[in-house]
Amino acid sequence: MSYPEKMRESIRILESTREKRRKQEIPLLSLQERNELIKTYHPQHREGTQRKLKVGVNKGQLVPNEIADLFESKSLIDPNEVDLDHPDYQTDVLVVGGGGGGASAALVAQENGADVILITKLRFGDSNTIMSEGGIQAAVDEFDSPALHYLDTMGGGGFVNIPELVKALVLDAPEVLKWLIDLGVMFDRTDNERNILSSFAGGQCRRRVHSCADYSGLDMMRILRDEVYNRGIEVIEFLPAVELILDDNRTCCGVVAVDLETEKKFVIVAKAVILATGGSGRLHYQNFPTTNHYGATGDGLVIANRAGAKIIFMDAIQFHPTGTLYPEHLFGLLVTEAFRGWGAHLVNSEGERFINELEKRDITASAIIREVDYKKKGVCTPTGREGVWLDTPLVEIINGKGTIKRIFPHLHHRFQGFGIDITREPLLVYPTIHYQNGGILINQEGESSVKDLFVAGEASGGVHGRNRLGGNSLLDIFVFGRRAGKNAALRAKRKKIGKLTLEHVIDYERQLKEMGILREIPSPVLIPDYRFGKAL
Repeated sequence: MSYPEKMRESIRILESTREKRRKQEIPLLSLQERNELIKTYHPQHREGTQRKLKVGVNKGQLVPNEIADLFESKSLIDPNEVDLDHPDYQTDVLVVGGGGGGASAALVAQENGADVILITKLRFGDSNTIMSEGGIQAAVDEFDSPALHYLDTMGGGGFVNIPELVKALVLDAPEVLKWLIDLGVMFDRTDNERNILSSFAGGQCRRRVHSCADYSGLDMMRILRDEVYNRGIEVIEFLPAVELILDDNRTCCGVVAVDLETEKKFVIVAKAVILATGGSGRLHYQNFPTTNHYGATGDGLVIANRAGAKIIFMDAIQFHPTGTLYPEHLFGLLVTEAFRGWGAHLVNSEGERFINELEKRDITASAIIREVDYKKKGVCTPTGREGVWLDTPLVEIINGKGTIKRIFPHLHHRFQGFGIDITREPLLVYPTIHYQNGGILINQEGESSVKDLFVAGEASGGVHGRNRLGGNSLLDIFVFGRRAGKNAALRAKRKKIGKLTLEHVIDYERQLKEMGILREIPSPVLIPDYRFGKAL
């Protein structure tokens, strides 16, 4: 396939300015400039794309229309038809979700004496974890510290992050890194093989991201999945949770789940539940593409909201600056931030840089949208989509031949299959939905506002504020997956389950009917609907 001639003309302009750009210093924007850029150009500030919730514990919260639609929909089940007196499974701790957060929670819960069942909507491991390329943050280098990691994370989130959660994140980070190494994760090493390699991500004051080439999440998930199986933890695939079960004390006591193949309903009773259901990128907010895996449809948010769990920052969706725009077979594919950390420039149609490449993600995404949609300096594909160049060959020029194949083998291979050699040719990129900054509000133990309902990973909210830094997502799932696993196991030891009920589902639908906003399309939406050109 490679690039058509018209796009190659633009590449020649990029190549002609490369040496000039290498000498150019673009300062970081001032706080005022950053705020103005985001307010004017970031998708979350587009008029009419969000609305306030009208019922439930989260009444008044501003959320994307796509989330509000799900929150205002009827349940996938009829609560009156579910037999709660004869459960299909019973356990101490039920983990819902088969990504890194769920796997780490299951392992630690078992280590703390709990019987554990893990259910997952798709295959065990199908998750945003395996899509993660860039790596994991941990302050372990000589001139770094958890204090600096804390300040970077708070600044990245707009200083609205919950401080106690950020403190837990950065203090647990070195221990999490050692835990992963002890389990067998193969991090990139320096030339002498003695130290773990560290790289930059946007918004960092130190090199702090540790990677496994650009397969970081995939390698971690491979290790964790094997560990779960080796320890004999029961895993049930293709069984998504569609409602939470409470008892008459309003504590969480399990889920109603539905087999994707047979549509049979299962009642699973547990003394504590850990939601690790991931994000919601497959809702395709504002019809943007996404880097997310197929099952990222916000299930955990929907059922937790009905059960009375508070949410936070759900109006803040992260758009990764560099999603693939061409070839269109890879539309939305993540091009890791690490490329910019290793020296790649963002370049418009006139061969110009227009932003410091190590600005935070929300800043950089907004700058690209301004450059393409407002300044009209985008590079056009044969189908009319426009983006900017990511000058990947600079990585080889700056760091030596072979760097890309060594650090980014996955992306090198993916694009090579379409005749694009990223060691010699740039990539065309545009912002893509990447991460759910907010979610279900948790405390330091990983517990939600509903007693005995714990949440880990992207389904949770509070730690990242309004914008997550690169490398903090993999860290988040393991820090709070492990914390949720431990605390859920301890809680299960002293839990006495009361009378089981789904009355909260009935009551929530009643409130929607009284407001005249109950939608007949049921939620959660377990599988995205791509018929008739929807979403893309």
